[in-house]
Amino acid sequence: MTEERKTTQRTETNGEESRVTLVGIIVEDIDATSRINGLLHEYGSYIIGRLGLPYREKQMNIISIVMDAPQSVISALSGKLGMIPGVSSKCLYGKR
Repeated sequence: MTEERKTTQRTETNGEESRVTLVGIIVEDIDATSRINGLLHEYGSYIIGRLGLPYREKQMNIISIVMDAPQSVISALSGKLGMIPGVSSKCLYGKR
């Protein structure tokens, strides 16, 4: 995918404006990580950055994803994450 195509895809998809969003993910089942990574790879063209933190004392992992994507794409990813057992996610949206 060319850089121009990535920019166009991030800015608008099917006439939808893109939004900057922070997706917070808490992983309490380590076996879910491969499914999470697969989804993040699938939506990689919308992801601006990713930070993963292992919290060994609580036996969980915390992942922060920053995206620039249309609402429909954000909702699709969030919904798919929410269906994975042992995974919780929430989105925080930028005002513009």
